[in-house]
Amino acid sequence: MKKILIIDGHPNKDSLNFALANSYQKGAEQSGAEVRKIRIADLDFSPNLQYGYQKRTELEPDLVKAFEAIQWADHLVWVHPVWWGGLPAIVKGFIDRVFLPGLTFRPIPNSWKWEKLLKGKTAHIITTLDQPAWYYGLVYNAPSVNQLKKCTLQFCGISKVRVTYIGIVKNSDENIRKKWLSKIEKSGQKQR
Repeated sequence: MKKILIIDGHPNKDSLNFALANSYQKGAEQSGAEVRKIRIADLDFSPNLQYGYQKRTELEPDLVKAFEAIQWADHLVWVHPVWWGGLPAIVKGFIDRVFLPGLTFRPIPNSWKWEKLLKGKTAHIITTLDQPAWYYGLVYNAPSVNQLKKCTLQFCGISKVRVTYIGIVKNSDENIRKKWLSKIEKSGQKQR
């Protein structure tokens, strides 16, 4: 049985992202996967990496549980909107505080290289846009996806990362949103 962790990065429970995370969960559970979910907005933590890597700030209990869930999972599903071309601040703060040296990667002494501590896991990024995905990629080079996929997940050893763009959200109606929710539910059924 596949172990899936869904990480919802939208602060609003009335958002399309919240519904997409629920649709993925529904599909994954229908296919027999064991699913856990983190709503970053519900966690009690400071998103500020106050001392950088110079001095360790102890993880709050919610971040300890989040890291344990990341370790537990075979597959991480990140659901977030694109705001100002990037990740919401709360998602960036979550990454800064949880994806730390010694937890998700380990610097190799006397080398510029690092050990990737999340090898063997896969991921799926589901991100909503208010522009066409081709435009976001062509004009802006998809900065939120590059940051999460390449600079975080692959840096830590997650080599297989799938991306699904949902949009244009601001121009969507109820029928279009139902199609998106169905698409993501089917993706959850396939557990990818």
